[in-house]
Amino acid sequence: MTAHLKQDEPDTENFLDTMKQGVLGKPVSRVEGLAKVTGTAPYAVEYPVENAAEGVIVTTTIVRGEVVSIDKASVLEMPGVLAVIDDERLTTRAAQGTAGEAPQQGPTKVFFWGQPIAVVVAETFEQARDAAKHLKVEYRAEDGAPLHPSDVEPEEQEDETVDQGDLAQAMSRADHSVDLAITTEGHASAAMEPHAAIAQWEGDKLTVHASLQMLNYNIAELADTLGVEEDRVRIVSRYVGGGFGSKLGISEEVVAAAIAAEKVGRPVRVVMSRQQVFQCVMRRSETTQRLRLAGDGEGRLDGFGHEALVSNLPAEEFAEPVLQSSHFLYGGDNRALKLEVARIHRMTAGSVRAPGEAVGMPALEIAMDVLAEKSGVDPVELRLLNIPHRDPEEDLPFSSHKLAECLKQGAERFGWDSGPRSPRHTRDGEWWIGTGMASAARVHNVGEARARVTLKPDGTAEIRTDMTDIGTGTYTILAQMVAEMLGIAVDDVLVQLGDTDFPRGPGSGGSWGAASIGSAAYLACRALRKMLAERAGTGESDLILRDGAVEGGRSLVELLDGEELSEEGHYEPGDIADSHTASGFGAFFAQVRVNRFTGETRVDRMLGAFGFGRVLNEKTARSQCLGGITWSIGAALTEALHFDPKDGHLVNCDLAEYHVPVNRDVGEVEVVMVEERDPVASPIQAKGIGELGMCGGAGAIANAIYNACGARVLSFPMTPDRVLEVMPE
Repeated sequence: MTAHLKQDEPDTENFLDTMKQGVLGKPVSRVEGLAKVTGTAPYAVEYPVENAAEGVIVTTTIVRGEVVSIDKASVLEMPGVLAVIDDERLTTRAAQGTAGEAPQQGPTKVFFWGQPIAVVVAETFEQARDAAKHLKVEYRAEDGAPLHPSDVEPEEQEDETVDQGDLAQAMSRADHSVDLAITTEGHASAAMEPHAAIAQWEGDKLTVHASLQMLNYNIAELADTLGVEEDRVRIVSRYVGGGFGSKLGISEEVVAAAIAAEKVGRPVRVVMSRQQVFQCVMRRSETTQRLRLAGDGEGRLDGFGHEALVSNLPAEEFAEPVLQSSHFLYGGDNRALKLEVARIHRMTAGSVRAPGEAVGMPALEIAMDVLAEKSGVDPVELRLLNIPHRDPEEDLPFSSHKLAECLKQGAERFGWDSGPRSPRHTRDGEWWIGTGMASAARVHNVGEARARVTLKPDGTAEIRTDMTDIGTGTYTILAQMVAEMLGIAVDDVLVQLGDTDFPRGPGSGGSWGAASIGSAAYLACRALRKMLAERAGTGESDLILRDGAVEGGRSLVELLDGEELSEEGHYEPGDIADSHTASGFGAFFAQVRVNRFTGETRVDRMLGAFGFGRVLNEKTARSQCLGGITWSIGAALTEALHFDPKDGHLVNCDLAEYHVPVNRDVGEVEVVMVEERDPVASPIQAKGIGELGMCGGAGAIANAIYNACGARVLSFPMTPDRVLEVMPE
């Protein structure tokens, strides 16, 4: 049976808070943690598949044009080589998140340097790699491919355009105004596990073990690519070594493995090299942003403008949603927002680590810092002053709003000095020391989700869904949810994830996973509780389950009497998203030191205070926040994709040259969780946290750099040369 809920009204019942097992929200350690640290958790290409051949993807060395010929004979006689495959079904770019259909196919047409065009299959990886390097390819290159956004006329994304009131007039009459141009470089997801897959055909049925985030969409994408029905495809992705958006849709290695296995008649494993992952999969677009703020004498906003230019390949619909939180974070009756996309020939731009806010919020928060200085208002007070009561563009109520509490609690815990602020107030030897802050916001989303919960005759439970765990804690929070609802120990819940043979979950991405799949599990458990209540002779609302028994009554084993009970929970968001603006909120505080001679910046400490609904697991939620703050440090100081201006190839395409923050880059980090209940957000009153932790954090670091040394840097990352360039004498 199925327990179904289409959420069209706020769930004010808050039924979860009446449960008595006392495990939900607690800092329970990861239930799969032991398997991971002992190396027994199988990742995509670690499954024991017998007689697997090895495939290596071949990529282009031109930026635009076509493949004229591939001399397969040039490598087919090499040791161990089984096939060279250039099937027209091969994909040339990764699918965008939630696409649900085949990405771009047809490898003969070239759109960017490093595009996949073929796969070489051999007995061993080394043999396949060697043959791929020696494969002779003839191209017809096209000159004049635009490589930079400034090379083309951009396209306006009309659904992002806002023209409300008269911003120009508001700027002209403002007591204090800000007009800044801020740039950010592109980013790579840089997940630890590379993109990899093993494909195996048994008759006309395909099984693929892959590293993917959204199996509910991926199965449709793969089936569409291959031209087969979904019921002939099974995808397994039980453990994922990080995704950060790069594994939302199927990428080239999944399709290559499936086609190669079909061609050679045996299983094929395809693993992208680290360089190929950087060159072929997903990048975050670089941005050029203009911020205009018009404030009165106290700093209250009358005008708000945010415009952004991003880029992507031709025929890609995704545009980095830079303005996402700018639509509602601060007030201002006169508003102008615009997003434009330049069609250029770099690899696909897509979702990377909090798309939109991760680069839009830091730029906005620099502009707010400038306005605070001009207005003579403390930066925290300025933000408190400009929190709108309703969505300033849609005139909708907020589902909940904890920005003020986050700002106040964060400032208190950090020890924020709210007195007059001026740069270069503290020096320690050759280091200037300063502090800065920024608001945080991340739109809240939920997706349709299904999960089946089965209560076994021995009083243990099992939950199954194709939902994935990309390192965020899904295994654990689902075990906690089931344990809390059914009154059993967390260790008595078996969580089965990452298999398209299971009920379809929402997928991991967009910070909607926990609230969505948690709601499906909650609904399944409520249905089971009704069955148990009937057996116990009471109503479900009066049923108290704790430690495997009905309080004051029989044990679960006795109630079950040898039977197995099973229910599927089906959650749909419904129309409630049309009646409210839902978001997580937060505040960042940073202390940095800047070297007065070299411009080097070190982050001494950071604090993030976040409000994101019900905390499902204190430990995993804190871990997500710590990760987001760490990514903020990378975005602020080190991370940037660099492209060759002549042929468009990515110059820094590995972890040696693409500088993610390492242990020494991250100082003392503190997390404050401002718990709340949001009845609109989901039936379990929870919102996403995974991405909120980096939405604006880079802005706090930028503002702290200015407060430390007086260098107002307007380009991310804020490398030493950029700091020195604008540092006062």
